[in-house]
Amino acid sequence: MATGNNLAAEEGLSLVARVRKRTVVAWGLWDWGSAAYNAVIISFVFGPYLTTGVAKNLPEGSLSGPTWLGISTGIAGLAIALLAPVTGQRADAGGRRRRSLAIWTGLVIASTFGLYFVKQDYHYLWLGLALFGIGSVFSEFAGVSYNAMLPQVSTPRTIGAVSGFGWSMGYFGGIVLLLICYVGFIHPDMGWFGATAEGGLKYRMVAVFAGLWFLVFAIPVLVAVPEIAPGPRSQRVGFFASYRVLWHHLRSLFRADRNAVFFLVASALYRDGLAAVFSFGAILAVSVYGLNPGSVLIFGVAANVVAALGALTAGFIEDRVGPKPIILVSLGGLVTTALALLFLHGPTMFWIFGLILCLWVGPAQSSSRTFLARLAPVGREGEMFGLYATTGRAVSFLAPSLFAVFSGVFDSDRLGIIGIALVLLAGAVALSLVKPPARMQPVPLDAAS
Repeated sequence: MATGNNLAAEEGLSLVARVRKRTVVAWGLWDWGSAAYNAVIISFVFGPYLTTGVAKNLPEGSLSGPTWLGISTGIAGLAIALLAPVTGQRADAGGRRRRSLAIWTGLVIASTFGLYFVKQDYHYLWLGLALFGIGSVFSEFAGVSYNAMLPQVSTPRTIGAVSGFGWSMGYFGGIVLLLICYVGFIHPDMGWFGATAEGGLKYRMVAVFAGLWFLVFAIPVLVAVPEIAPGPRSQRVGFFASYRVLWHHLRSLFRADRNAVFFLVASALYRDGLAAVFSFGAILAVSVYGLNPGSVLIFGVAANVVAALGALTAGFIEDRVGPKPIILVSLGGLVTTALALLFLHGPTMFWIFGLILCLWVGPAQSSSRTFLARLAPVGREGEMFGLYATTGRAVSFLAPSLFAVFSGVFDSDRLGIIGIALVLLAGAVALSLVKPPARMQPVPLDAAS
């Protein structure tokens, strides 16, 4: 009889493991699909089309396309900073995390489809900027709900590997989609569905294709991951009252676990440096190291491969050593490689050391997510990831500003690297003072009340 019970228990555990694996894959497919917005729309295809194609013939005396895009994303960043924690808190309290993910993802996809109407004429620039700003806000909100699901689809022993898997899926999704868009729309004179360069049609068709891609791969997580239970009735309040609840939680968090607050500050610093690596990498590749635009796109594909492998590998190591060592080693690698690039010249050296740089980016991003997931009180993950988004936006000016200071004062784009390296170093120093998170998530701060 005991043997029969043991067999039944083993079969039950095996079934649970298989179900959890399917859930993890479904969760990771959202990251795969979101690459449509991050890699194609923002970074490599539609963003450059908007700032150099649509804005090409702006009236004399007008601000440049990149400057207008900076204003648009700056306004979007302010909206995210003000609203992200409350949207996360309300989703947690109302038991609507999955529904929130569905709504925000749908709005990102709708804004992406809207880019089809942005023709290659500066009169359409304002429509493009508005859609970019709106899409950025909704994308960040969706990311808050998605990241908050991490403890739902993992265990304390596997959270690092699961986070690394999701992050690598995002990189690999970007690789595949970029290659499809390049072969199907960008490279040929007449792409799929008769898309040509006239009126920017090939880029507008890429936006439609990217929206469909995100739509298809966003569905599994909404089916496979169950909705969370509602929080205490006292937390389910109106929109403006949510700020009062948020303020109460912040004070409780600071009194009970200042370590979490310190991590939010430290991670805001180095995450700004990581963002700057992506923002200025393509610019430096062309202006300093001599890559042509076509080579930059191919480098982007290779960089995603390397970053994905780094995130995936580090995720398994993290479950043994914890997220803090992974982040510190990655930041050290980033600073060292960035400083090496100061003294190197030519496309070959950029390819070698640029890919080494990307190797450290994925682990730093993935382990930061698990660090916070381990710190977040149970049932408050959405709120904590909302604060994560807010603190990141609060210092998002720092690395770009220091890049501009060093490149402007010394009249050298190359020396702008020093500004980015300083922000990464400051984040590493701040993180070194933060205690590593426990293996288990803390209970809600108000559980006793």
